[in-house]
Amino acid sequence: MSIRSQLQQMIEHNESVQSRIFAITVQILIVVSLLSFSISTLPNLAPATIIWLDRLEMFIVIIFTIEYILRLVSSPKPVSFIFSFYGLIDLIAIVPFYLAVGLDLRVVRSFRLLRLVLIFKLLKYSKAMDRFRRAMLIAKEELLLFMMVACILLYLSAVGIYYCENAAQPELFKSVFHSLWWAVTTLTTVGYGDMVPITVGGKIFTFFILMLGLGIVALPTGLIASALSEVRKADRKKAAKIAK
Repeated sequence: MSIRSQLQQMIEHNESVQSRIFAITVQILIVVSLLSFSISTLPNLAPATIIWLDRLEMFIVIIFTIEYILRLVSSPKPVSFIFSFYGLIDLIAIVPFYLAVGLDLRVVRSFRLLRLVLIFKLLKYSKAMDRFRRAMLIAKEELLLFMMVACILLYLSAVGIYYCENAAQPELFKSVFHSLWWAVTTLTTVGYGDMVPITVGGKIFTFFILMLGLGIVALPTGLIASALSEVRKADRKKAAKIAK
């Protein structure tokens, strides 16, 4: 087995002890980096603490840089990896540090926010997230249809409440566009209470919209749960074939 193949096995798969240690180490470093970022936002930090956090950041970025290079070298298609979702996430996670080196940190301080992109690095190490991604691909057509229907219902709800409440509350329900906010909060069953119907027609209309809202919240959950069940069955069949 070539060095590239060995690297790919260690980095991309969790079947060996070395690959599991690699994945767990990277996950721990991501969490530590996010915690250090959060600590750095605290006011009145001691100078020694700031220096320690900077050194910790430097160490973690160096490790992530090595990881990025290893992934790039081991990838059968390096260019595809660079422009892939996780490739871009890995790159964006380390670039802000190097941009800050030798520059006035006040100018590039905003780049520190990009460190939050490290959260997305955790997704690649989660089998559950991989199942969720595959489930979303299975149910994408149904979810797309649901989104289209939800948008239509959202617009019709805004139109309906506008006609019910505009005469009684012209300041709140000025137009269909203003009524869209009420439609969003009602269909999603959030109900902030900033736009409340006061007419009999408006209250009756709201009742039916709330009933629709319960279905809108539940429907995508059912679709995704069904798709996840299919993915789990496929994984069990694959594991059974490997075991044989």
